[in-house]
Amino acid sequence: MLEPTGRTYKVEKTEEQWREELAPEEYSVLRNAGTERPFTGEYNETTTEGVYACRACGSELFTSETKFTSHCGWPSFYTPLAEDRVEYIEDDSLPGRPRVEVRCANCGSHMGHVFEGEGYDTPTDQRYCINSISMTLRPAQA
Repeated sequence: MLEPTGRTYKVEKTEEQWREELAPEEYSVLRNAGTERPFTGEYNETTTEGVYACRACGSELFTSETKFTSHCGWPSFYTPLAEDRVEYIEDDSLPGRPRVEVRCANCGSHMGHVFEGEGYDTPTDQRYCINSISMTLRPAQA
């Protein structure tokens, strides 16, 4: 289960409710801060235009306009749709390698991590490394 942040979310459910609504793989990542295997996610290489929403609550978090190819194995974005759409949690789960976890600010579900200073040619020099299974792509209307 995710570490509590002490924050109240607009979407609050019991773990039993989350288990009923999410597939086991989704629950593992979204509610237990798991990680899907690299290069296996459905959105890793997609170039479809649209908005990426939290798979747990539907909150819009990222757009295809900020998605870039990082060759890391997971979809990468250089910024969220808006800063109030995500929250950041210090993650010391890997000894000697502190990271910053990215969660949906609407429901507290785990999305992935954000890294800085890796040298990608993006406007922010940040890489939001997000699990495909944490999101749903809503294609742009043609």
